[in-house]
Amino acid sequence: MDSLAPWAADPRRSRGRLHLEAPPEGRDEFQRDRDRIVHCGAFRRLEYKTQVFVNHEGDLFRTRLTHSIEVAQIARTIARRLRLNEDLTEAISLAHDLGHTPFGHAGQDALNRCMQPWGGFEHNLQSLRVVDSLEQRYGAYDGLNLCFETREGVLKHCSPANAARLGEVGRRFLEQTRPSLEAQLANVADEIAYVNHDVDDGIRSGLITVPQLMSVALFARHHQEAATRYPGVGERRQVYETIRRMINTLVLDLIDSSGAAIAERSPGSVDEVRAAPTLIAFSPAVEQHKRQLKQFLFENLYRHYRVVRMTAKAARIVSDLFEAFVADPRLLPSEHRRNAEDDRHRAIADYIAGMTDRYAIKEHRRLFSVDEV
Repeated sequence: MDSLAPWAADPRRSRGRLHLEAPPEGRDEFQRDRDRIVHCGAFRRLEYKTQVFVNHEGDLFRTRLTHSIEVAQIARTIARRLRLNEDLTEAISLAHDLGHTPFGHAGQDALNRCMQPWGGFEHNLQSLRVVDSLEQRYGAYDGLNLCFETREGVLKHCSPANAARLGEVGRRFLEQTRPSLEAQLANVADEIAYVNHDVDDGIRSGLITVPQLMSVALFARHHQEAATRYPGVGERRQVYETIRRMINTLVLDLIDSSGAAIAERSPGSVDEVRAAPTLIAFSPAVEQHKRQLKQFLFENLYRHYRVVRMTAKAARIVSDLFEAFVADPRLLPSEHRRNAEDDRHRAIADYIAGMTDRYAIKEHRRLFSVDEV
């Protein structure tokens, strides 16, 4: 703890948990949070939830689980350099996608449309719902009973209407204040991870190509470096060398730019961090390069006709499941049927959001195919 900066979150000064517990032995409060996240069922299911490609399309593409691990690795590296709390940073990084639906953003958007008359669906809010109530592991309470600081970091985005119902953890969205630097860092590390691994997966899938990517300054510069240094290796290894250089550039710039912003503001506590502007950010030049890469991916990968076809199918699966369960809750498994007695639509959204890609596909077949039971 002595190595933590004054602006870092200190587990000894945590705002606490929803349910009072005895202090952990042999670890601190944020380490306990990280361990609870790793051992929960929602974390294991991330192995079969996808980023861009549906789970059965290939074993080499990223899943929500591998993505979360990559985010945690990047975030911890930066946290160490900025003297932030590594354990809190890791806990937030590992938990940030726990509430994501099957089929990535297509599933989330479809479920949000279905739930519009009943408050909509936000995957960040669902992640908080998972750790606060949906995980059923402990005898004394529902959920994982995580520290305020971890819960705050999980809730990256939230509508004002939902924030008003969340109490203390939602207050910053109403007061326009910032979360801890650990939470800010996990959010940016998420972006570093996904733009780079989407390049990797996109090339591997054949949906985007190296010649196309040479129009992106960040990629072109590092690919030329890799090709010059390793002219005799195959394209696959050159792509890997390119991506690792891109990640390194983004990470080092974030460390330098954020470190300078923190030094200029010199917050003496986490409360001063909350009152300050966002301090974890890229330099303007690198931010522009990152945005160019994201725009390329949006236009050439996420809107590729093969991805659009699959996401259209995914959205149909989610919508069909929702409509079927609303029309006849007896189709739900018993535990979810009991939950639906209190709030039918939210319980159905919880059930669908917790599905993996392959489970949602199987459940759809069981409900709509005469060959399945």
